[in-house]
Amino acid sequence: MSQIQLLPAVEKFLSQPGRLFIGGTWQDAAGGRRFAVENPASESSVAEVAEGDERDVDAAVAAARAAFTGPWAQHSPAQRGLLLFRLAELLDQHREELAQLITLENGKPIANARGEAASAANIIRYFAGWPTKIEGSTHPVSPASGAPMLNYTVREPVGVCALIVPWNFPLTMCVWKLGPVLATGCVAVLKPAEQTPLVAIRLVQLIEAAGFPAGVVNLVTGLGAHTGAPLAGHADVDKIAFTGSTQVGRLIAQAATGNMKKVSLELGGKSPNIILPDADIVRAAKGAADGIFYNQGQVCTAGSRLYVHASVLDQVLEELQRHAAAHVLGPGLDPANSMGPLVSARQLGSVRGYLQRGQEEGAELICGGDRPAHLERGHFIQPSVFLDRAERACVAREEIFGPVLTVMSWTEVDELVLRANDSPYGLAAGLWTRDLRSAHRVAAQLKAGSVWINCWNVVDPASPFGGYKQSGWGREMSKNVIDAYTETKSVFVDLA
Repeated sequence: MSQIQLLPAVEKFLSQPGRLFIGGTWQDAAGGRRFAVENPASESSVAEVAEGDERDVDAAVAAARAAFTGPWAQHSPAQRGLLLFRLAELLDQHREELAQLITLENGKPIANARGEAASAANIIRYFAGWPTKIEGSTHPVSPASGAPMLNYTVREPVGVCALIVPWNFPLTMCVWKLGPVLATGCVAVLKPAEQTPLVAIRLVQLIEAAGFPAGVVNLVTGLGAHTGAPLAGHADVDKIAFTGSTQVGRLIAQAATGNMKKVSLELGGKSPNIILPDADIVRAAKGAADGIFYNQGQVCTAGSRLYVHASVLDQVLEELQRHAAAHVLGPGLDPANSMGPLVSARQLGSVRGYLQRGQEEGAELICGGDRPAHLERGHFIQPSVFLDRAERACVAREEIFGPVLTVMSWTEVDELVLRANDSPYGLAAGLWTRDLRSAHRVAAQLKAGSVWINCWNVVDPASPFGGYKQSGWGREMSKNVIDAYTETKSVFVDLA
């Protein structure tokens, strides 16, 4: 099957240079610089966008502050909800357009990009219901004076929020953060990853079309050092929300100490996936394969450590090889392909380095391990499986962010849990079993923010998402995230 034809709207969008959006105005970067956006499947440039710097960050933060204290503050909760519902409808109407942009700049198969675009509308629709439900409370206080007192609390928006999002789910990560920002009455400066700015630009165009006041959402595209860093440390930013690597998360947290801004971090993972001997092995092996090969393994929750009971190890390895071999690698715009490229040459180099080091450190390569021979261009890598009996190789310990699975065997449950938890990360974990008692017992002992039983990577806007340990601070989604974007004010009234 040949590649799908780009929509005329997408071709028109790509023909126009991407610009910054500050204070309701589309504009070039202050320094006049631009950078190219690459299609990772062809290694060719598909568009150029503005390369912002500290001056643009300052202007965007000032515009956000003006909107927060001005027109946006006059919008009632019901009006905010109506605007979010309108945005969700626009996302639905432009779903195919958004999906094509995602695949062009990220590389993922078009079917996965369409799913991401559909999910984005649902997430915004979920948060559209929140503005009228952010409530305070009254408290039966007992002051020492004995005077009658009324005490109540109100929830107020934090203020100017810096949103720094990654490239692996370039639309989803934007709406995960913009949803609660807009629902609570905050304002935003959005900084997308330099690898995937296009769908963020189109999203902000739809936000403008939905009727949000100028300055409520501002967009600054550019490189991390020149835009992300000054945004994280900006003295007039009240909160920063970041999704990305744990290494960069540490830098974000340090930068936030200048004015003690609120911080939420969704960081890396090395998630354990466990197959108990009584599991449906065919189903579990497929779930394990999908858990690591989906999105080319470029998922923070990727099930990259697979613990298989020794009694079913050979059967699971055979199934994993079958699933890896079934993947068809190629450009994501061809619907026949089930696995696209990695996002960049740098990411490809990193994954290939892990594949080489894993073998040097004693892990047994079961399948994959290199670039596919039939693809001369593009940042493609074969889905790969290691068996590491000693569990000491780097591929069993470090986050790879590629389609690389490391399998280990086990025999005793208590030892298994210790091994599964022996990681600086704690983002996700999973297990496969037919025994309900075993499922709950093991799940209770796993140190992870999400635990999936007989499934993997199930995420819903009504359920909190985040990690233990070095996988992050705070939670995305659900009612939990509303706390991250609001301040609680306690008010005492003397009734004497």
